[in-house]
Amino acid sequence: MMQHLIASDMSASGGECRPGCGACCIAPSITSSIPGMPDGKPAGVRCANLDADNLCQLFGDPRRPTVCRRFDYDPALCGDDRDQAIARLAEWEAATGQ
Repeated sequence: MMQHLIASDMSASGGECRPGCGACCIAPSITSSIPGMPDGKPAGVRCANLDADNLCQLFGDPRRPTVCRRFDYDPALCGDDRDQAIARLAEWEAATGQ
């Protein structure tokens, strides 16, 4: 499952998330409840908490699901740009059988 592929809360890579990317809020499925999406979300569907600028409206909010808090920038996953990140996340999602 995607949770096993997600980095820890602190980035070991030293890199930073690209503001406005939103790939981790679109590409993977999330099986836990999310505010506004009580049954989670399927892969490829925008999270209801992602705004028009592709920023998480739950960032820093205690209601933000654990799976989301554990997502962190990883150059192997995020690649060079948003399109690459979405493609890689979709590949990993498919590989995990989700």
